[in-house]
Amino acid sequence: MKWLHFALLNVLRNKRRSGVTALIAAIGTAAILLAGGFALSTYEALAEASARARGHLIVGLSQHFTEDEEVALQFGLPDWVQLRQQLLADPQVRQVLPAVEFSGLISNGDKSVIALASGVDPGAEFKIKGPFLQFTEGAAMIRGADGVLLGQGLARSLGAGPGAGLTLLATTVDGVMNAVDVRVAGVVATGATELDKRLLYADLDTSARLLASDKVSAIGVFLDRIEHTEAAAVRIAAAHPGLMVRTWRQQDSYYEAVRNLYNRIFGALGAIIALIVLSVVTNSMSMSVVERTRETGALRAIGTQPGQLVRTFAYEGLILGVAGAALGCVIALAVSLGLYAFPLEMPPPPGRSVGYPLTVSIDLTLYAAVALAVTALAGLTSGMVARKTVAKPIPEALAHI
Repeated sequence: MKWLHFALLNVLRNKRRSGVTALIAAIGTAAILLAGGFALSTYEALAEASARARGHLIVGLSQHFTEDEEVALQFGLPDWVQLRQQLLADPQVRQVLPAVEFSGLISNGDKSVIALASGVDPGAEFKIKGPFLQFTEGAAMIRGADGVLLGQGLARSLGAGPGAGLTLLATTVDGVMNAVDVRVAGVVATGATELDKRLLYADLDTSARLLASDKVSAIGVFLDRIEHTEAAAVRIAAAHPGLMVRTWRQQDSYYEAVRNLYNRIFGALGAIIALIVLSVVTNSMSMSVVERTRETGALRAIGTQPGQLVRTFAYEGLILGVAGAALGCVIALAVSLGLYAFPLEMPPPPGRSVGYPLTVSIDLTLYAAVALAVTALAGLTSGMVARKTVAKPIPEALAHI
């Protein structure tokens, strides 16, 4: 404690230099925390969006995930109603949603456009997924009413709005072309411009009549918490060995691509900031050590050990590191909370038509790791800088000008 007290007094001897050093360390700490918090916030948002789109788990036949279908529902689930009831018995399962995936043509009589369609249970689909679609016109469809939802771009292409009558065409499971008349219930926007040009939602009854089959492509399992995904996947796979269970992460290559990209970007940014902090602390402590060369010689002349002096200088670096890291954490925390009180909107990313709110996650593990790293770097650098000066012969140190 005595040497720590001496180190604190030495830091306070030159308040301006110590303050500048601590401030730069604080700015570096805050920059790393804000960049890391933004990355974590992006990961969380992408994970939630991916899990909400299809389910935390997707259950189907193995061929559905590994092979291309020659006709619609070639690898569909036949007894999905019984399977759904079995899955709903799991206490961690909130809902199980069937989905029929197919492509076809949607026509207004004068023009036909390719549609990427999904057959869903409208009541459960929109209730469990929340507001994942923005309704620009009309409202959600009702099961059994032959209603469909069109993407905004697809509706514009067909000149169709709520109440318009259209014809939906697709190939049945037997390879025969079939058509059903449908009515537009609403127009929706997902934010993905290209998807909105082809998106169509129909109810399960309409899909079954069109494709001449009661099968579904796969079923999405929605859990109470995203953290339960892996354990639930193992449990469900063991209970149903004839089926394949894929997690949302296995099905979403976009999430992994963004995560890998951000890890590289923010990893490089963190390394650059750490190098800047290291350089500033090294420069500041070098000036302090050189200015006190005669002082260290005098202390050694009266019996102070070199190790004790190096430890004192290291303590000075630690004090500056702690001060800078603490201030940096406060700055990062204030900015993160401020973004919730005064939200900022980010511009739309490539391929999307809507922006998203700028948020920065507050992760205690990240804060602790960055603060410890900055403090350790400052202390280690200070000790290394001091070793060369302290090792000088006493007469040479006393004669230093």
